[in-house]
Parts: sequence; structure tokens; C-alpha cells
Amino acid sequence: MKASPLWSLWGWPLVMGVLTTTGLTTALVSDTWGDWWSWVGLGIPVAVMGWTCWPRTTPKATAQRAHDKPRTDADEAGTNANATPL
Repeated sequence: MKASPLWSLWGWPLVMGVLTTTGLTTALVSDTWGDWWSWVGLGIPVAVMGWTCWPRTTPKATAQRAHDKPRTDADEAGTNANATPL
């Protein structure tokens, strides 16, 4: 069975919203088990955001960057510093 486009687009944001809402609500109105659930309900979205925002580099790209020559401002601007004037 094919997933609906609505769920495939908004599924995870809705799950994160429900976790955050229930975590905030239980933190405000409950004790004992509510304290634990508030930590879980608020901690999971924060952990997911931290994981998705963490910069990723592949080992191959990191190793290649270590062996490349240093880049200069002229390289980034797209000009060739070794070109002879006409």
C-alpha cells in the first residue's frame, strides 16, 4: 500500500509536535511520571534537531581536503592568478 502524500510530508513534524506538546503539558500539570515523560517528550525533539543540524563530512572528503593545496581568495572568486594579461 502506498503512503499518502500528506503523511509522507507532515508525518515527522506532526510526531515532533505531539511529543513537544505532551512534554510541555505534563511538565506543567503532572508530577512523578509526568516529570519523566516531560524529559522524554521534550528531549527527543531536541536530540533529533541536534542530530540533523550536526555538520556531516564523509571520510573521503575529509582526507581529500587534507591533501589539497590551500585555496586562495583568487580561486574562490573564479579568477586565475597565473593567467598572463593580454
